[in-house]
Amino acid sequence: MNKRDGVKRRTGDLKLIQELNRSIILDTIRQYGPISRSEIAKRNKLSPTTVTSAVSELIRDALVSEVGVGESNGGRKPILVQFSPDSRFLIGISISGSRLTIAQMNLEARIRKKEAYPIKLNQGDSVLAFLMDVIERFLSRAGSLDNCMGISIVTQGIVDSAKGVIRYNPKLRLRDAPVKEMVEQRFGVDTWVDNDTNAYLLAEKTLGHFRHYQNMLYVTIGDGLGASLLMDGAIYRGYKGGAGEFGHTTIDRAGMRCDCGNIGCLENYVSWPAIYSKLLSALAKGKASSIMALAHDDLNEINAKMFRQALAEKDALAVSILEETASYLAAGMVNLIHLFNPEVIILGGEIAFENGLLIEKVREYVCEYAHGILTEELEIRPNSLGEDVEVVGAAAILLQDVFQFSL
Repeated sequence: MNKRDGVKRRTGDLKLIQELNRSIILDTIRQYGPISRSEIAKRNKLSPTTVTSAVSELIRDALVSEVGVGESNGGRKPILVQFSPDSRFLIGISISGSRLTIAQMNLEARIRKKEAYPIKLNQGDSVLAFLMDVIERFLSRAGSLDNCMGISIVTQGIVDSAKGVIRYNPKLRLRDAPVKEMVEQRFGVDTWVDNDTNAYLLAEKTLGHFRHYQNMLYVTIGDGLGASLLMDGAIYRGYKGGAGEFGHTTIDRAGMRCDCGNIGCLENYVSWPAIYSKLLSALAKGKASSIMALAHDDLNEINAKMFRQALAEKDALAVSILEETASYLAAGMVNLIHLFNPEVIILGGEIAFENGLLIEKVREYVCEYAHGILTEELEIRPNSLGEDVEVVGAAAILLQDVFQFSL
């Protein structure tokens, strides 16, 4: 290595250290502010000069502001600083098999404005055209984009998050869709793309009630069935971003054919389309259910929220379908427990939302069939971010990458 190369490398290392220190300092201010510069230095074992320089940059960038003075320890009263989450905004987008949700949020993922649109029959290129259309309309009402940190998009399927490419989404017939490139070229805004369940898990770890866990599973049950795995504090993505395709694990080689082309996928037994199909079949056979009154006797109006409401009313048909669904889900989860030995499993998605009976039944089946030593302290809990997790998850992807929050 010649002298010039050595200088370049040292310069690069110094810049990296400065960026890491800045991220650490910003995260400290975010978590503990209002806080003094001296306290930031003490908490992170950094020099006062390093902290002062980084805080000056953060104030210049409007990410941090001075907010008064603290208590004196004998000398001059320290000036306190705190995070300014409303100084910038971001756009979070979630694309499911049936709905596109878009939201404008601040830098703590608090939603300022949110809209949802049915996907309808859009598939393939028409989904991408629809996405561009929705973003354009939404941004036109957002005003200036000068303070926009970026656009973050999450969806089902296999996603190459480094390149921002949806490698494979069978429900929407998307394959190798360069979404990041398309959005950035069209709107000139930095863009992130990731798998939705990975995003939900990251949101729970960084913004929700699960910050202290290091080994977690997040299972989402909605239009499809997916899972994400946190191992030793880091999301496990697999070789090509395909880890967590829980819904496409096989449980019945003689079962029905899946959208993905395989036969007997778990998703065909545990998802809203599977539940809806069972409801229609039972109602066609003359089974009574309060869900018909909720849907005003229109089968096409039945949705997951009505199903959960029928469960809350202890409707016999809804409960029987839920119990069957929970048994299939638990069978799949037992396999995950035996493979990964998590501390906690979070159940999310529109079927799990405010669905205590599902949590209860899954917990019963898991405790009955999984190895006892692996379930002694295992927690199975609902998500802590509610229905907003879909766009908050998108925000978490962007915030984690830009600020290295928490992880």
